Amino acid sequence: MITARDIMTTELITINPDTEISRAAKMLLEKHINGLPVVNPGTGKLVGILCQSDLIGQQKKLSLPSFFTFLDGFIPLTSMNDFENEIKRVSATAVSEVMTADPITVNPDISIHDVASLMVENSIHTLPVVENGVIVGIVGKEDVLKTLIVEEKE
Repeated sequence: MITARDIMTTELITINPDTEISRAAKMLLEKHINGLPVVNPGTGKLVGILCQSDLIGQQKKLSLPSFFTFLDGFIPLTSMNDFENEIKRVSATAVSEVMTADPITVNPDISIHDVASLMVENSIHTLPVVENGVIVGIVGKEDVLKTLIVEEKE
């Protein structure tokens, strides 16, 4: 049985929560990777993950809340809290403001079938591999795809 340990990347490229978004985007592009684990610089513990989709979401059009007028008052039809969070996300400058905090993680001994299921069910492309509270690797969608390739015999 193939496990996460068998396919994970162990040479990790990590960033910290205070990293500027432009620097993180440059790292993702230069390294041709989909996600970067975000670690606390003091403890080295995983605090989040930053994926390309997090940065792309920052570029989306800001949707203004709808209001209903009643007795000369405005009643929001959508949550103002959601709108405020969307404004914070679009105007973010640090990784901590757009990363996925407390990401889904896996143990190194999880089967590739369970890894694939987690990725599909949660629409994620990058899974940090954690052992005893420490990030030891990362599994991306390409790592899973590589297991489908059958080596040709010469």
